[in-house]
Amino acid sequence: MFEIRNLKYQEILEIPALSIKPGVTVIAGASGSGKTTLLRLLNKSISPTAGSITYNGTELMEIPSVKLRREVLLLSQQPAIFNGDLRHNLEIGFKFQNRALPSEKAMLEMLRQVHLNKTLETEVRLLSGGEKQRLAIGRVFLLEPAVFLLDEPSSALDDVTEESVISLVVEKARRDGQSIIMVTHSKAVAAQFADDIIEFEAGKIKAKESKS
Repeated sequence: MFEIRNLKYQEILEIPALSIKPGVTVIAGASGSGKTTLLRLLNKSISPTAGSITYNGTELMEIPSVKLRREVLLLSQQPAIFNGDLRHNLEIGFKFQNRALPSEKAMLEMLRQVHLNKTLETEVRLLSGGEKQRLAIGRVFLLEPAVFLLDEPSSALDDVTEESVISLVVEKARRDGQSIIMVTHSKAVAAQFADDIIEFEAGKIKAKESKS
């Protein structure tokens, strides 16, 4: 899926060689070790200082950014939440991508799946931090990318909700043939859900473990 060769990003990241195959890959490591930087490189939010990244055999620099980001979608640790109601927040990604809007039924079902028991008319200013995180996850789900890049997707969730929501993400991806590359500090999440675990330390790969 992704092939990385001689990759450098400033003084933050240095990866001589790395293959990320389809499935669920967890990126682990201490804060500042380069995990989020790698995610941002994978969907061209930033460009490498040196080296190359290919996606399904094509160099990233040859893929138009809009096209790539429809297929490889990044959910940041503090995702954008827009003023207005839940309907607006679920529809806005489709508007950005010039796509037909999802049905009301699809949006309500997605809210149910991410355990957000609210109406589409609920104002986002009334949501807690954890509820906003689940809303952002639901929005990404609706867009149905080929690859989810998730940066600490459960950081604002309690342990019980974390397991439920991450389980939902993983089950959906596997059912629909999608892949996940997920940054997390949770060893429990990595142990339970990952096919591969890549551990970073000081901008370099410390270890890679395949569980499949």
